[in-house]
Amino acid sequence: MKLKRIKEVIVVEGKNDTATIKRAVSADTIETRGSAINKQILAEIERAQHLRGVIVFTDPDYAGERIRRIISKHVPGVKHAFISQKHAKGKDKVGIEHASDEAIVQALEQVRSLEKFDKGEAPITWEEYLDWGFVGNANSREFRERVAEELGIGYGNAKQFYQRINVLCVNREELLHAIQQVRKGARNEAKMDTCTDT
Repeated sequence: MKLKRIKEVIVVEGKNDTATIKRAVSADTIETRGSAINKQILAEIERAQHLRGVIVFTDPDYAGERIRRIISKHVPGVKHAFISQKHAKGKDKVGIEHASDEAIVQALEQVRSLEKFDKGEAPITWEEYLDWGFVGNANSREFRERVAEELGIGYGNAKQFYQRINVLCVNREELLHAIQQVRKGARNEAKMDTCTDT
């Protein structure tokens, strides 16, 4: 089977991540070798961005988010791929190296950039965010996790997730569709639970 070719250079944390990416797609990578990114690595990423474009694909943990912030600050215009912790779980750790080929391909198909909203569209307001149930309910955390997975943007706590949907320019239509899909899935799960209880 021929692997899908990725034009952009993918930035990952280490050699195991590179091996996992190359198992799933045909791509070139740059390894940060941890969260303390040096100037030489940033220069490589900047050059790759200029020549081919860059996709930042780091682990769904604190160190991975730190790397994303550093790269985004120093190299404008990079794109981001996200994978959920559920799809990146190993025995003891969470990381891209534990993800399936399918999860890697799906994440790379849902790449996002940190572009500004079109002039005609306003970001999601905090009031809308609250009204939709992302904060303040017993299941708000699980709801954010499921919507994040549906959108392919990675989970965050209440404030982080609110910032992420706006920074990644998730528009209302897209967000409402994801909410609808998650709620439809929850209703189906509830129906299945009642069927198995009888």
